[in-house]
Amino acid sequence: MHIVDFVSGSFAGACGVAVGYPLDTVKVRIQTQRQFTGIWQCVVATFSKEGVHGFFKGMTLPLITISMTSSVVFGTYRNCLQCLSQARGAGYGPNTKLDVFLSGMTAGVAQTSVMSPGDIVKVRLQCQTASKRGGTSTPKPKYRGPVHCLLSIVKEEGLRGLYRGALPLMLRDTASYATYFLTYATLCEWLTDSGKDKPSWSGVMLAGGLAGIVGWTLATPMDVIKARLQMDGALEKRRYKGFFHCITETVRSEGAGVFFKSLGINWLRAFPVNMVVFVTYEGLTKFLRDSTR
Repeated sequence: MHIVDFVSGSFAGACGVAVGYPLDTVKVRIQTQRQFTGIWQCVVATFSKEGVHGFFKGMTLPLITISMTSSVVFGTYRNCLQCLSQARGAGYGPNTKLDVFLSGMTAGVAQTSVMSPGDIVKVRLQCQTASKRGGTSTPKPKYRGPVHCLLSIVKEEGLRGLYRGALPLMLRDTASYATYFLTYATLCEWLTDSGKDKPSWSGVMLAGGLAGIVGWTLATPMDVIKARLQMDGALEKRRYKGFFHCITETVRSEGAGVFFKSLGINWLRAFPVNMVVFVTYEGLTKFLRDSTR
């Protein structure tokens, strides 16, 4: 088993969270709250009402959980590639594109159960627009922090509440991680000079950033449904009866275009985040493997 990939993936995920969290907050708010009509308007409104802190609400728990899920993703992906190679028996060649696609898909499914509880806490804290800085006349936030939010969900909705939106989360990550790793592997292959087995660091950065954009292009529609189901009933009366009802009701009231409402900011966030993720992952993996030889 490739233990190194689990360790490298964990650190890479944490770095990705640190880079992309402010834009992730803007993305979630645009997806779930009609008061935000665009990226810039959401940024200005958030900063004027909540300050810089508003962009980092709920970051503590995701920093931990995404480190764990990223570890699961990269570790599962690498070990799945190894299993597929070994299944072909002696004299097997390098992994095929189908191997990469299937391994990425498996990694997306594997991390859903680990990610879901932390993700719903993240989304609810990000959508909490009330500020602690307000006076006595202003409404106070419902959740005081990640732990209070987690316990409140369990108390009000039971353990099942932590997995609200798990189906669209799994559908999102199954497709997106399959194309994410396939895009990265393909671009790295194209960007590798003849006679070498890996691209330069600039090639890794470019491949990682573009892989993130491709992955989030596929992920965005399910990401919208996921966020809406996670927020449903948290701050107002429950609106959706389930996954399919959320889709039909969203299309009926806002049109199909709403599924790509946050695509622009997902692209804007995906490139730097995944550039950092893959540079960290590849660099740390190389360091750890060299040091254990």
